[in-house]
Amino acid sequence: MIGPLLTQAVHDALRAGAQTVECSLDLDRTRTTVEVEDAGWTWQGRRYPWLESCKERTIYHWAGEAFEPVARYSGSLIKLVPTEWGAPTFEIDGIKMLPTAKVSPYEDAERKVALIQPRGKVVLDCCGGLGYFAAHCLAGGAREVKSFEKNADVLWLRSLNPWSPSMPVVHGDIAELISQLPDASFDAILHDPPRFGIAGELYSQVFYDQLARVLKRKGRLFHYTGSPNRLTSGRDVPAEVMKRLKLAGFATELNGDGVLATRK
Repeated sequence: MIGPLLTQAVHDALRAGAQTVECSLDLDRTRTTVEVEDAGWTWQGRRYPWLESCKERTIYHWAGEAFEPVARYSGSLIKLVPTEWGAPTFEIDGIKMLPTAKVSPYEDAERKVALIQPRGKVVLDCCGGLGYFAAHCLAGGAREVKSFEKNADVLWLRSLNPWSPSMPVVHGDIAELISQLPDASFDAILHDPPRFGIAGELYSQVFYDQLARVLKRKGRLFHYTGSPNRLTSGRDVPAEVMKRLKLAGFATELNGDGVLATRK
């Protein structure tokens, strides 16, 4: 069981003065009842203290003796960040990794997964992140999802996120490990890499050639691209991605904030 998890909004609701508060302690997955006292609050028979400082863009988890931010620093600051939608996003050095401005990142993943029509398919999830793609593949009836995630700290975030699915994840770099996967072993692929400046190898011709190799003919690929650097440098990353995917043997089309491709 994950929890309790606190956000500033929940902490403020608990401190508002009522003796009993109905709220969510799992980022709006469920609702629960909390008994409140001057020195703290009680949930499921256990007492918890108030936080001395509760920041707006931070999620806190119970670490055994105190609440601590769901964040780690080992070269980069990686943290789970609350959203108005319940399902959190995450940031690396302040850069948001999932869309949240107009839609829940969880619902955004649902739309993108639907593009590859996962039912009955074996799906390669290249950059697992918080697992939202994988969750919707499983909900959509995928036969199997093979998910990779390079960053151990992201996997730790995932272990504390109630919106992440409980499933095996390969802790490894898909850019290195894809050469070990058999030819034509996947029916569909989801590729949601970090931005180009962080992981350029995941946008390379060499990598796209490998994606084509492991995907069956007529298999679908959705590649998230966003539109990084277009305003400041004039660079059109989606167009670059489409060009390389075509060279790898895909038919491509723009779809929302990414590229939908089909293996020829």
